[in-house]
Amino acid sequence: MPETITTPAETRVQLRTDGGCMLIELQGAWHITETRPTWPAVLDGPDPTQIKLVWGRLADWDSALLLFVYEVRQWCRTKNVPCDLSALPDAMQKLLHQLEVVNETRIVSDHSRDFLTFVGLAVQDVWGKTRESSTFLGECVIGGIALIKKPHKFRWRDCVDEMQQCGAMALPIVGLISLLVGVIMAYQSAVLMRQFGADIYVADAVGLMMVREMGAMMTAIILAGRTGAAFAATLGNMKAGEEIDALQTLGIRPVEFLVMPRLVALGVMMPLLALYANGLGIFGGMIVSLGLLDIPPTAYWVETQTAIDMSDISTGLIKAATFGVLVGLAGCHRGLRAERSAVGVGRATTSAVVMGLLLIIVADALFAVAFNVLGW
Repeated sequence: MPETITTPAETRVQLRTDGGCMLIELQGAWHITETRPTWPAVLDGPDPTQIKLVWGRLADWDSALLLFVYEVRQWCRTKNVPCDLSALPDAMQKLLHQLEVVNETRIVSDHSRDFLTFVGLAVQDVWGKTRESSTFLGECVIGGIALIKKPHKFRWRDCVDEMQQCGAMALPIVGLISLLVGVIMAYQSAVLMRQFGADIYVADAVGLMMVREMGAMMTAIILAGRTGAAFAATLGNMKAGEEIDALQTLGIRPVEFLVMPRLVALGVMMPLLALYANGLGIFGGMIVSLGLLDIPPTAYWVETQTAIDMSDISTGLIKAATFGVLVGLAGCHRGLRAERSAVGVGRATTSAVVMGLLLIIVADALFAVAFNVLGW
């Protein structure tokens, strides 16, 4: 006896047996918005040895019917059961073929590899990235030597333009962040100092922290998210537009033409921005000390001068210059290695910010150890 599977949406699948072959007749209206039968629910019994789909009385259909046929086809492949689709229209068979191609081209992680294979591939990937980074760093060193030997061939106009963008244009955000950092540090220091009646030493804490650490650090973090990302996006778009390939065709080295002006601009402007951040951070601490601790600005400034000497200032400036070069290297490196697409440019921009922040933290930790050994 024929068996009919019916759903509330009048979708019907009629099953009948012809010899050893199961005939599946598709009937009714198939809509993706309505409930439709699934192949596991339809196949309620022993597995057939052969399946043939038949085009029955169909009112109208959409992708719901296509998905059902696809389920049947996939089950047949899994169970190694012959599936005859010759009775279906050509349009249905073409759509089914496209659906199968899309699903077969999906990237599926291969879990059959053992642990040693994964470790080997990871080491190979790290080695390749390390070699790329070393090559880029070597090209930058060669470009720096060429700048020292032949400064007249350096693109000073481009360097000045980059100084404008990464220096003067960054003053508002650097100033605001530094002022707020000074205010926060003064509030936190005041809570501790007032317990011992040492309110005036808030000036020492804020001054030393801003000059030695926070001024250079906060400025570098701001420029990593602002300027480093801009460098990566600019160079990534140039690579996607084949402008960098055009420079190489003309015999122009992209590192000397595009990277070195940006590195010099950041290396020069970062110490100046750090000094600017130091001043505003100390000013923020002065405001809090005046309003919360009733310390006159004159006394606060005198105490700050007694706590800070040139070694502290030079420490912050060395950090700032180094952070600037690292941010520039991260942004330019990721931009030159970006994929030739809009998605690749976005990924390069994100990677440049992350790499810049990581290099800043690592460099700051190394500076802390080195300055402690040197007694600075």
